[in-house]
Amino acid sequence: MGRLAAWSVLEAGQTLLAGYAPARALDAGFLAHRPLTGLGWLGVAAVAVPAGAYGTGRVYRNVAALAEPLRDALVRRVVARGVRRAEAAAVSRLTHQVEIARDTFAGLVLLARSFVFTAVGALTGLLLLDPLLLVVVVPPLAVGLALFAATLRPMARRQEAFLTADEAIAAELALVSGGLRDVTAAGAEDRVAAGAGALIDAEYRAARRLAWWSVVRAAAPVAGGRLPVVLLLALAPWLTGRGVTPGALVGALTYLTQSLQPALQTLTHGLGTGGSRLTVVLRRLLRGADASPRPAPVPPGGPPPGAPAVELRGVTFGYGPGAEPVVRGLDLTVPHGGHLAVVGPSGVGKSTVTALIAGVLVADAGRIRVCGAPPGPPAHRVLIPQEAYVFTGTVRDNLGYLREDPVADDEARAAAEAVGAARLIDRLGGLDAPLDPAALAAGERQLIALARAFLSPAPVVLLDEATCHLDPAAEARAERAFAARPGGTLIVVAHRIASARRAGRVLVMDGPHTDCGTHQELLDRSARYRDLVGAWDGRADAEAGAEEEAPEAATGTERVGRSHPAGPL
Repeated sequence: MGRLAAWSVLEAGQTLLAGYAPARALDAGFLAHRPLTGLGWLGVAAVAVPAGAYGTGRVYRNVAALAEPLRDALVRRVVARGVRRAEAAAVSRLTHQVEIARDTFAGLVLLARSFVFTAVGALTGLLLLDPLLLVVVVPPLAVGLALFAATLRPMARRQEAFLTADEAIAAELALVSGGLRDVTAAGAEDRVAAGAGALIDAEYRAARRLAWWSVVRAAAPVAGGRLPVVLLLALAPWLTGRGVTPGALVGALTYLTQSLQPALQTLTHGLGTGGSRLTVVLRRLLRGADASPRPAPVPPGGPPPGAPAVELRGVTFGYGPGAEPVVRGLDLTVPHGGHLAVVGPSGVGKSTVTALIAGVLVADAGRIRVCGAPPGPPAHRVLIPQEAYVFTGTVRDNLGYLREDPVADDEARAAAEAVGAARLIDRLGGLDAPLDPAALAAGERQLIALARAFLSPAPVVLLDEATCHLDPAAEARAERAFAARPGGTLIVVAHRIASARRAGRVLVMDGPHTDCGTHQELLDRSARYRDLVGAWDGRADAEAGAEEEAPEAATGTERVGRSHPAGPL
């Protein structure tokens, strides 16, 4: 800022001489019959032009040094909040609003600096020429600035309304583009187009209101820049009668037409639009995290007293209006602290049930409650799918991804030890080691995701074949850790018989028919479950034989990354 001001002073010197030098050239030179003096003063004004241009060039460099760090800081905030909270408006903020903030900030710095130093230079020149000139110029200039200031707040409100409409369009189009095939399959093109069109019309109306206030704002440069010229010409006889020289009048007109009027016009147009836009954008970018809805806090101990952890009543879901329902009339209750295994043939809808509980899918009919509420707040449940999500960053970043607060080292290590990921983390180099997802085996990615879920505040954990790439010992360790997690409820889509045997209850899915009970109860009454158990046992015998034929294979968690066939499940 200091360097910016210093170079601006050099630029302001050109403004000062632009009116003062011609005035002196006229009064002390040409009107006094001394042409060489007049030419000398004009030469001084000419020399000031390249000097001012050099100062302007240095100004731009310093403005860039101010604007780019602002953009980088805003990008970091938007990306961090968008990734952590999955904000629908993050795309609009990153691709549109951050660039508005950077460009507008740089432009406003240039505008404000230019107006301040131009005004100081011009008013100083008027004072040096004749203080009486300030009496004519300053009052209308002050009126123009006051009129301009009065439009700033309404412009800011209209600008915020426009950006809100823009974010709504971005969120709607992101949703539509991700489901175009579903929209077409459901024949909902007209309905979706009408909804998007309504949002576009709302943005159009907001833009028109913003443009109307821009017209009102245009009166400011007329009052502050052009009215003084009219007054100066109209009062010229009165001014000359009180000692104002012709050269001083010419210099004053030069200051008004070449310096003050253009500077005020640029300020009102640039700051009027850019200032309100910057105020609104920064408020949304910097305070959006505090103003946006946060996930509902997890009630102490899980769901409210008397409410089950998970409750489904008459839930029906199909992939499309005309499709056969995958889940039909499902009733299910999982108590607080319960451990449920979901089993059934491949494609019967086990993953669909976990997605419905997690809120990834919305039921066509029926009611779903997670911790006594609809499955909306992500703090109530965490879903780990078969393909574990691991991102580039540090191990600590990945483990703390589902936490609002930083995770302490001892807590992170305890979670890793509980699910069997401690040796992997030590081999990677510790919690602050960089993590390359492509360098990890599938089972290693699953261990990182399991430790992340264990550290999350969610009381309900859904493992949708999230241990399929682990060996039986590692799988058992992870499931027991989640089952013993304080205040936790575990739902597992099982792919081994051991998972069903460890669970307190088992949900058997067989097309539209479901059955729920303990492992022994289902063996006694469910032919489908007995068939599944027989298929599991046969697969387990085959795997055991394969292990005997390959004694060099590692055991336990050392075999992480080996994929076991899913068989009929």
